[in-house]
Amino acid sequence: MKILVTGGAGYIGSHTVLQLIAAGHQVVVVDDFSNAKASVAGRLEELSGTSIPIHSFDVADLDKLNGLFDAEDFDAVVHFAGYKAVGESVANPLDYYGNNIGATISLLQAMDRHEVRHLVFSSSATVYGADPIVPMTEGLPTSATNPYGWTKVMIEQVLRDLVVAQPDNRIALLRYFNPVGAHPSGQIGEDPSAVPNNLMPFVAQVAVGRRDKLSVFGDDYDTVDGTGVRDYIHVEDLAAGHVAALHWIAEHDRTISTWNLGSGVGTSVLQLVNAFEKASGVKIPYEIAPRRDGDIAASVADPSLAHRELGWQTEKTVDDMCADTWRWQQANPQGYP
Repeated sequence: MKILVTGGAGYIGSHTVLQLIAAGHQVVVVDDFSNAKASVAGRLEELSGTSIPIHSFDVADLDKLNGLFDAEDFDAVVHFAGYKAVGESVANPLDYYGNNIGATISLLQAMDRHEVRHLVFSSSATVYGADPIVPMTEGLPTSATNPYGWTKVMIEQVLRDLVVAQPDNRIALLRYFNPVGAHPSGQIGEDPSAVPNNLMPFVAQVAVGRRDKLSVFGDDYDTVDGTGVRDYIHVEDLAAGHVAALHWIAEHDRTISTWNLGSGVGTSVLQLVNAFEKASGVKIPYEIAPRRDGDIAASVADPSLAHRELGWQTEKTVDDMCADTWRWQQANPQGYP
């Protein structure tokens, strides 16, 4: 198939591009590079051994998007493009609603005009809200604790409404848990544009000397050691989940499908820090700080539906995630050039 990947130069998008190409698909990327670096392109081509068309514009630009759809004959879209920092979304809610929802509406309009009916959407476990039942199943009610999460809830609802009106669509909603790790080559990985919002890249930057110490937000949760517990998934396993979902919707008649992509295993903040120290041989200094607003004690997937329907499950361990992150960070101490 010929696949359009929006946000394909970003962290998860870039890893998925490589796996789509490895699976035999043609890939075209659109990215405005607001959360990615242009130097990703050359690395993707080197790793894949093929030329990858990359278009630099905002997916919300419907005229440019229609022009691209006019020029290409896409079979499907994998949609990553969107802002993703929780704290930033609280400070700038209009930016998040305008960008994430607006870009998705433009994309859906272009797809409809060009009769492209297959879509894999990058959703999030944040749609399970403030006090979910753990482990989380796809049938739980959705809500959110911040504007970023609400954009995912709202886009999921837009897509459910769309398939009612246009039942020839085939859409996958992939609810990610906590993606970490990097490509085993060390050539592509997570490169936050500012202070990392997520634990693993912050730990890696402390280990490589870019930051002095880690702040652990809360040590009084009802968890194994008082720190927050999350379900970490290697970005390579996550990318494989997108390929599996794309193939599934191409072969089945269900209009919309929702799958959790997680390991089903919870790891606390301090357990992750210990695993990273083991992988890197570097001591990670940390301090206990107050809880952050909106954080929950535990977020762990029930990934059994994805295993049952997609034949997909995670293969890489937390130790693998730490080792691959450290390889990437050592090779790129300041991130991408």
